[in-house]
Amino acid sequence: MNDDTQIPQGQIAYRRLLDEIRSGALAPGARLREIDLAARLGISRTPVREAIRQLEADGLVTHLPRQGASIRSLDHAEVIELYEMRAVLEGTAARLAARVASTVELAELTALNSDLATAAAGPDARDLNRQFHRTLLETARNRFLVKSMQAMQKTLLILGPTTLADPVRAADAVAEHAAVLAALAARDGDAAESAMRAHVESALSVRLRSMRSRDPGDEDAA
Repeated sequence: MNDDTQIPQGQIAYRRLLDEIRSGALAPGARLREIDLAARLGISRTPVREAIRQLEADGLVTHLPRQGASIRSLDHAEVIELYEMRAVLEGTAARLAARVASTVELAELTALNSDLATAAAGPDARDLNRQFHRTLLETARNRFLVKSMQAMQKTLLILGPTTLADPVRAADAVAEHAAVLAALAARDGDAAESAMRAHVESALSVRLRSMRSRDPGDEDAA
């Protein structure tokens, strides 16, 4: 049983701030004032300072002159580069999983995607999607691949809420997952990698459209 009383306050603050970055409550550019965060989280400034330092080590926080710590922003080129690496890593995971996945693991992935289809764009969709991708990654049975993906996923948190908040994207993601699952079941590594890369590329397209719609300098956003 989890007991926050046994967890150092710095780690509690770190996890809380990570959740807020993931949800979009702390958006790129948001300033992290120790005194304000300490008051909001109900803890002293020391663990807040520790949490900010850990976020900085993760690459999620930057220090700006005369402004202090703030959530890092990613430009379009960085987002594209991140998704390119995600396609490489997750595509490789799918290829490896096609070779070594057990029947039980394939059944679990299928069940997760079925649950995601039922959840549609509801509040559970994000967690189900994360479980699907995490399970597939673990199924590949490559510790170095897992470690690389985990490091990159923290940077992806800067992008905020999942694109699955869009019902159309949620339905598309389920269909794309199904294509990956079909390739896994057929033990076709090439097809599994190709299907996963296509899935990541589709997510990138939706992400870039979302970024353009929020960009006040984009004429098409009006």
